[in-house]
Formats: sequence, C-alpha cells, structure tokens
Amino acid sequence: MVMKKARAIASLAMIVVGFGLIGVDLAFGQQNAAPSGSEAAVSEHSTVFPDNGLKVFGGGIGAGLVVIGGGAGIGRIASSAVESMARQPEAAGSINVAMLITAAMIEGATLFGVLGCFIACLS
Repeated sequence: MVMKKARAIASLAMIVVGFGLIGVDLAFGQQNAAPSGSEAAVSEHSTVFPDNGLKVFGGGIGAGLVVIGGGAGIGRIASSAVESMARQPEAAGSINVAMLITAAMIEGATLFGVLGCFIACLS
C-alpha cells in the first residue's frame, strides 16, 4: 500500500521539525528589561524549558518518530511473512527465520536512533 502524498509530506515535515528542535536552545518569556534602573535577575521560572531549551522536546519527538517507524517496519514484515506462510505453508520455517533476522536488524537500528536522540538531548 502506497502512502498518500500529503501524508508523506506531513511525515517529512514532522521529522524535520523534530530534528530542528534538537538543536534549539531558546528561553521564552525572559524579562530582559530592568525595573527602575536596577539589574533584574531572570528566574528559572520565567522560561518554558529551563535548562536545555527545546532540545529535550525535540529529542522526545525524534525518539517517538524513530519508534513509530521501527514499529511500522516490523509490522509490515510480520504482515508479509504471515501472508507468505499462508500461501506456502511448506516454506514457513525459512520465512520465519528471515522475518526474525530482519525484525532484529530493524530493532537494532531503532535502538541506535533512540539513543542518538537521547544523547543529543544531553549535549
């Protein structure tokens, strides 16, 4: 089944926004103007995301997208494998082995992607 063009564009936009937010370190709501001539200390409570800005938010979005992609890939593999086993029951053993190896490779890539997002949040 082919994804619709609008869904593909929306997915790509979400990925770009997620990776873009990893590198952003903004603090919204800071008050830079000093009242009555003195220096105003900006408190931690005046920011939306106090320490890492939007890095943590972007890392969470990126990790979520990685997990969604990994789950969709493993689901498609399992669906195709079950359909193939139903058509040719005598080849079920070899199809099952190939399915498990491919699912393990996708799971490994997903793990590296999630770890990459979390490490980007910590830096």
